[in-house]
Amino acid sequence: MSGIKDNMILKANISEAFTSLANARQRTILAIIGIVIGIGSVIGMVSIGSIAENEALKQFKDMGVDVVMVRLTEGSPSANVTLRDITALKEKESSILDVAPYLRSSGTFSIGKKSIYLEEMGVTASFFDMNKIRLAEGRFISDLDENRYFCVIGKETAAFLRGIGLNPLLGSQFPLGNRIFTIVGVLDSVSDGGMRPYGINSSVIMPISTAGRFFEKSDIDSFLALVGNTVSPAQAKADIQNYFRTKSRDLKVRVTTAEELIANMKKQMQIFSLLLGAIGSISLIVGGIGVMNVMLISVTERRMEIGLRRALGAQQGDIQSQFIMEALVLCLVGGVIGIVLGVIVSFVFAKVSHWEFLISYGSIILGFGVAAAVGVFFGYYPARSAARLDPIKALRS
Repeated sequence: MSGIKDNMILKANISEAFTSLANARQRTILAIIGIVIGIGSVIGMVSIGSIAENEALKQFKDMGVDVVMVRLTEGSPSANVTLRDITALKEKESSILDVAPYLRSSGTFSIGKKSIYLEEMGVTASFFDMNKIRLAEGRFISDLDENRYFCVIGKETAAFLRGIGLNPLLGSQFPLGNRIFTIVGVLDSVSDGGMRPYGINSSVIMPISTAGRFFEKSDIDSFLALVGNTVSPAQAKADIQNYFRTKSRDLKVRVTTAEELIANMKKQMQIFSLLLGAIGSISLIVGGIGVMNVMLISVTERRMEIGLRRALGAQQGDIQSQFIMEALVLCLVGGVIGIVLGVIVSFVFAKVSHWEFLISYGSIILGFGVAAAVGVFFGYYPARSAARLDPIKALRS
């Protein structure tokens, strides 16, 4: 019987809460706006953080986790690593299946009033396969192009050259620095991130032997290495470092695995999401204070109603639970609207950024929980004030 009675009281409180809030529409709407903005900010920011993290992880999934990045730092002039030293790594160490050394430079290509910032790269044939790069047309640079002024261009570079009238691109020549390069291939769009060098879409890629003569800096300081499926990244890392230690004691070798980058990235994303959530929580606190103000005004305006109910036998707990229920309903309604708004904002962000849209169900559950917590927390003081009113003084008012 007590359970049935409790359910009847709960239903009555909920019905009364909606009626009271509907009777004070203007204040209710103003309070709901604060909650909507607060919950929407938290949901939107946390969801955007999840979408950004997923997009970053996709780059590693595209390339695979069997690729490591190796950076060579010379500790003294005597430390000198040649292209042959790097390519011999796969012959000396069975844990390494292939290597992709590359050189980098940059410059601005201008013609008339138009210009584009180019990433100039010198690579070996294995560079394209290891980075999962696809062709839009033509062919890749091959090892047979040694010392030739052939190049493959990125998608953005291709669009720029077409814009200045260079069409068709394949077989066309254009000046870069003091050399004339022939275009033999155009790359499909490439996502930045993962182990890939940055800026491939706006690149001009040539044979590494040509780059060694063309670039001001011809020392190779970076390359990618493909690790065997049965080899752990830690073992491959040790093999690479031991190999180069035999070449020069002054050479510092830093090997970065995909697992290390993913772990660091997840930590950064967690901090980023917490920061975004904290920023959104500020507006949520402001919305909660608005709810408290609305409830305090409601208590003041309904003093006679409270006194009448107490006179008819209502206990302090009944009055308190009624006003807490009003605050809870107010915050949950605002929370639902805020969650919808936050999901819409994150959806628009994903579409504008051309990223995959994800719904963070954890953030939605968090949104409901936070809305309920705000309702109880900021509704407690007004409810307690209402419950402690003296019935006689309340009726006299």
